[in-house]
Amino acid sequence: MTATSDADAPEEDEPEKGPLRRCIATREVQPKERMIRFVLGPGREVVPDLTGKLPGRGMWLSARSDVLETALSRGAFNRAARGQVTLPSDLRARIEDGLRGRVRDLLGLARRAGQAVSGWQAAREWLQAGRAGLLVQAADGSPAERARFGGRDLPAVLPLSAAELGGVFGRDHAVHVVVAPGRLADAIRAEAERLAGFAGTSPGDA
Repeated sequence: MTATSDADAPEEDEPEKGPLRRCIATREVQPKERMIRFVLGPGREVVPDLTGKLPGRGMWLSARSDVLETALSRGAFNRAARGQVTLPSDLRARIEDGLRGRVRDLLGLARRAGQAVSGWQAAREWLQAGRAGLLVQAADGSPAERARFGGRDLPAVLPLSAAELGGVFGRDHAVHVVVAPGRLADAIRAEAERLAGFAGTSPGDA
């Protein structure tokens, strides 16, 4: 008899309650903020549910590109769904694009709520006044410039390009954005870290 590993064991119906979820590929249990939820569409197509709110039984995956590849190669979605599913050829790109959109939307909410500013001068003023909870910097900005700007104990993430950050703040580009402490800063950091896991980049300079 051949032994069955935990990763290949049949899925169990686990209630989607509480802060933890089990990855269908690795079987590791992690906070749901570090994972991606998937559901089945009407044609049994695997759909990434980045907000975790779509109806249906969720299939959870650690927010890393290598774990996604493991899930695809081992048929983890078929096993979790108890049957054949349709996997979009651009699934990884859909996830990355969706997470970038999530970061942009949350930054936009923070800007409109007066909880975020961009630009060297304004961001430095917030930093020096102790109003900073999170530093968001352009992924394609100068590493030396990012290092000169950042606070020693302030978490930093690099989720978007300078053009993308600028678009959120009505500018051609932005390299430095400071977000006030609070739920929006926490949510932006979580989405940036999920994006980094799928994009294969460092989440930031925390």
